[in-house]
Amino acid sequence: MSSTVFRTSTSEPLGGRVAILLLLFALAIFTFIHSGYSSFAVVISLPVFVLLLILTLKFRMFLFWTLVCVNFFLQMKSFPWPDGVPTSLYNEALSILLLSLAIIDVKETKFERVANFMLFALIIWCSFCTLEVLNNTWGLGINVGFWYTGARMMAFQLMYIFLVFTIYINTPQNLIKYLFLWGALSAFAVFWIWKQKYIGFTAIERGWLQGSRTHILQGGTLIRYFSIFSDASNAGINLASAAVAFIIFGITSKIKKYKYIFLGIGIACFWGMFPTGTRTAIFCFLAGFLAYTILSKSFKLATIIGLAGVALFFFLAFTHIGQSNQMIRRMRSAFNKDDASASVRTMNQAVMKKYLADAPFGLGIGTDVDNVPSNNKFRKLASLPPDSEYVYIWVHTGIIGLIVFLVTTAMMFLGASYIVMFRLRSSSLRGIGAGLCCAFISIQLGGYGNQVLMQFPNCLVFYGGLSIVYVLPFIEKEWLVLEDKKLAIQNEKKRLKLEKKLAKRV
Repeated sequence: MSSTVFRTSTSEPLGGRVAILLLLFALAIFTFIHSGYSSFAVVISLPVFVLLLILTLKFRMFLFWTLVCVNFFLQMKSFPWPDGVPTSLYNEALSILLLSLAIIDVKETKFERVANFMLFALIIWCSFCTLEVLNNTWGLGINVGFWYTGARMMAFQLMYIFLVFTIYINTPQNLIKYLFLWGALSAFAVFWIWKQKYIGFTAIERGWLQGSRTHILQGGTLIRYFSIFSDASNAGINLASAAVAFIIFGITSKIKKYKYIFLGIGIACFWGMFPTGTRTAIFCFLAGFLAYTILSKSFKLATIIGLAGVALFFFLAFTHIGQSNQMIRRMRSAFNKDDASASVRTMNQAVMKKYLADAPFGLGIGTDVDNVPSNNKFRKLASLPPDSEYVYIWVHTGIIGLIVFLVTTAMMFLGASYIVMFRLRSSSLRGIGAGLCCAFISIQLGGYGNQVLMQFPNCLVFYGGLSIVYVLPFIEKEWLVLEDKKLAIQNEKKRLKLEKKLAKRV
């Protein structure tokens, strides 16, 4: 009796305290989202960070999956990211934390896999970008702060991504989980395009759209949908490159369940690139499969893909089929040599070329028109829109920097292609490697046409994907064992299904 009374009397105040803590926590989260960082919100939110820290230390892969998911939603207009925090900080902080954990757990981390051709290429590019801190083309002195801001995005994040993916995609199981997570996030991006097109935009998205001159075209009759990305160009090129990867994963997978899921995601991404109205996307898609005709080493497959590519090119370039559809008309205009948008870009680049003749190392990384006097010789150059990642690199690092970037990019791709063509025995694993390589080529072409290469989530997805290719030879033996088990289960299910079907006939 007395023990019952004791439990009752102590439980009531405890329950009250828990309720108060929950209310304070809810209030802190509300403040955190709507009012930025205040000391009250930070202190009261500490339990969340403690919980995340425990999960991180106990389950390192939890932090890796968080990094992948966060990168996909960093540019989503309606996501309630706190104000006043640089978008890239989340990505950089998570990457550095993952690398720190790998160093702490050095005995379990397989650092020997990091020493490969891609690391060598990235060291060259990062070293060049580091030397760019001395670039004083403007004549305004050296500004380390501006340089570091630009170098983080242009070079250092590539190294972070490479190291994180090489270290953490270390088993066939993690590889499969990553491909499915990437597929799920891409499918969500397609769904969000469908939602914007057929249900409508959120209030925040609508406000952003009204302020954009490039997303409402033809007198307001054509809208370029941007999904969860920064803009429609980013969305279209990302989905085109993802479509290349997942279709290749699908046609090369031996496991039927994977085959159907990957093909479904690939086809969905292919559909999703059209509502974005991004004309470069169609070239990215074609370029990816053109690369696959070489990597596949299969004349039959190369012929089928080649004919399909020619048919798609002929459909868009030489016919008027589907001309009543605005999105098809938009894509078809990519083959119009007299397109006004392309003419403006050509004229801008001609002006840039004249200025850059006197700046072989470019204007310097991190510099822009906002911090340059109006009478500066290069102010006009800084004010011209690059409209392309390659042009942006050319402007800021000069012709020398552009050559270094192109050479190191080619080194990374050719090294990965060699692995796919000559070092992998498993046809399905070669398919995964080929899909990642072809998606990398696709996004690179997108970077030539639009400023999307270093955007979120493209950099992490496609440079991370190429990093995975270098890991595949290390996990191939385990992959073959895992695949054999799954094929045995698949064949057993097929046998039982056939037996059941035959029994019904009897």
